[in-house]
Amino acid sequence: MSVPYELTGRRQQKARTRQALVEAARRLLADGEDPTVEDAAAAAGISRTTAYRYFPNQYALLAAAHPQIEQTSLLPPDPPADPVARLDLVMAAFTRLTLDWEPQLRASLRLSLQPGAGRQPLRGGRAIGWIEDALAPLRDTHPGLDVHGLAVTIRSATGIESLIWLTDIAGLTRRQAADTMRWSARALLAAALDQHAPGQENPRP
Repeated sequence: MSVPYELTGRRQQKARTRQALVEAARRLLADGEDPTVEDAAAAAGISRTTAYRYFPNQYALLAAAHPQIEQTSLLPPDPPADPVARLDLVMAAFTRLTLDWEPQLRASLRLSLQPGAGRQPLRGGRAIGWIEDALAPLRDTHPGLDVHGLAVTIRSATGIESLIWLTDIAGLTRRQAADTMRWSARALLAAALDQHAPGQENPRP
């Protein structure tokens, strides 16, 4: 198995070079460009030959420029027990991340839609886990409710895909789009709670 170029010799220097290329790509994306490896190399002041040792193609570069968000939860320390309040907190943080990283997330989505791309590791479904974490108290208060399924449903009305539709197609401002996504999340939760009220033997579908 071949060893990535940056893991052979002078690792710290190579790590800095790689990061410089990634940061250059992110800046270009934020400026509305669709950077190639050569574009990132020029912006970072690195030779094209060197840049291609790290990223053999634009796909690899844009994948590396995708935001690496490692949080397992978007809730603050000592979060409230109320799932509605918890979801509001998570959705505020999630929409903020979506807006802050919009250019990179658009690039990620574009990559995932390329023929033969398959499931993208850079689109790993973290947001579903964040939403499910917000809804966790429902497992005790509403044992008949499919918390994971509800998290998936809420995620389907939020995130970069919804932001693109709301701004590019519906013509909303980004603030209006963010408000709409948060409203949708609350509405879906309210509907689920109404359908699965405690003691209700046959919840409505």
